[in-house]
Amino acid sequence: MKVLKTCALALAAWGLALAAPAAAQQYDYPETYAEDRAEIEDLMARYLFAMDYGDLDSYIATFTEDGSIEFASGTYTGHEEIYAAVSRFKEGIGQFYTTEDGEPAALRHVLLQSVIRVEGDRAWSTSLWMEMANDGPEDSFKMGTFGIYEDELERVDGRWLFSRRVVLNEFIEGRESGPDNPVHNVDAAAAAYRESLGE
Repeated sequence: MKVLKTCALALAAWGLALAAPAAAQQYDYPETYAEDRAEIEDLMARYLFAMDYGDLDSYIATFTEDGSIEFASGTYTGHEEIYAAVSRFKEGIGQFYTTEDGEPAALRHVLLQSVIRVEGDRAWSTSLWMEMANDGPEDSFKMGTFGIYEDELERVDGRWLFSRRVVLNEFIEGRESGPDNPVHNVDAAAAAYRESLGE
């Protein structure tokens, strides 16, 4: 019984030790957070559907006029540059992912967990993504690559849009997300913005 009590006390102390840092990192969500998050998640989903189905006009519409995106191949700013870059990406990926008869495979991206910070009309996010295609044996499903999105967003005329998106690829040397928790970058960006406003 004494051993059980000692173990229980040790577990309780351990639990408090783990809870202490978490409590120090709590985020005060604005009253509109649920609505803002839903709209931003909808934007992220529209981005992926547009990319996977080759709807480049809808893809471009997820960015601000002067928005930018950074791929392994470079950084592209403004709708015209982004459109050209994504067009090249779609052509290249169709040659890389193929079915057994040599036709372009159906490439599909999946968004997993996302952390989103909202401060007024600005927001920051980091998300985990992965992709899959029917380029396995006998055109079966095969998991492909994965990585991290690092996003900055702005609300323009009442709509959330990407002002900057960085696509990190865990499988490409020099494009990994790094050893530290990427959520800290989101928190730091939001804190710096609040500080710039004198809050």
